[in-house]
Amino acid sequence: MENKNMTALVSCFVRAYHYKNNSFRIFSDPLAEKILSREEYGNIAANMSAGIKFFSPDFSGTEEEALKLIVDNQLSPSVLGRSAFCEKALINEIRLGCNQYIMYASGYETLAYKECFAGLKIFEIDRKEMIDDKLRRLKACDADISNADFIECDFSKENPGKKISERNFDPMKKSFISLLGISYYLSKTEFSYMIKSISDITCEGSCIVFDYPTFQRGKEARLNEKLAEGANEKMKSKYTYEEIEKILSDNGFLIYEHLDDGQMTKNYFEAYNLLNPDNKIAAPKGTAYCLAVKK
Repeated sequence: MENKNMTALVSCFVRAYHYKNNSFRIFSDPLAEKILSREEYGNIAANMSAGIKFFSPDFSGTEEEALKLIVDNQLSPSVLGRSAFCEKALINEIRLGCNQYIMYASGYETLAYKECFAGLKIFEIDRKEMIDDKLRRLKACDADISNADFIECDFSKENPGKKISERNFDPMKKSFISLLGISYYLSKTEFSYMIKSISDITCEGSCIVFDYPTFQRGKEARLNEKLAEGANEKMKSKYTYEEIEKILSDNGFLIYEHLDDGQMTKNYFEAYNLLNPDNKIAAPKGTAYCLAVKK
């Protein structure tokens, strides 16, 4: 596991844990646990439980209680929130005629392989080692990847838009592009360039969905920054709404929907919290969620 993207593995674990341990789910991902080995799932769970004092110095309880506290209060809010936000937007765009889905830095995301998205043309783009490992895992659990195109790209050295356009991609068809959990690890110049590269290959009506860090940082955000640094994935940027709006506008996109943590909690976590009053989950402070449309 030391050569894999630990942040991506933990995100996959969170989706698997939530699906496995809840009958009513904020985001449902039945494939997540299948692409993790039992050893990986167990090791991540054990490591999380052992680190409870980092998250909650005064904690007293069992290992399972420690794991649930960490996952539900520290990790689930950002992972489940952005996935649910993305899924809702994708469903709506498919209704409006979109049939191309591009996943930037796709990691171990499995949203596109749900049965309800059968027939959707999928483009996954990530580092070579991530793509190779993701393919191995998907094939091992017999996931249907017949409509998927896997593209190797080093975002720091290559133009992702150019690499996508060289594949079986139709620039005249509406596309849906997800950039989940990416903006944190790019400089503002790199993020702006990524948005431009998307604009260069997509047509009017195409959409971008992403989350980004703001300057309003809560406890969860600060701890996540420390975790990222420990995994050698230092977070580089924070944004104001005006900065995000300008980056998008400069590249032909208009903000269609924008949620802060309070709005996200109400829209995507409220139903779960009503059924789980003793274990409520709230979206992390300091993270915003954006859906933008190319004009």
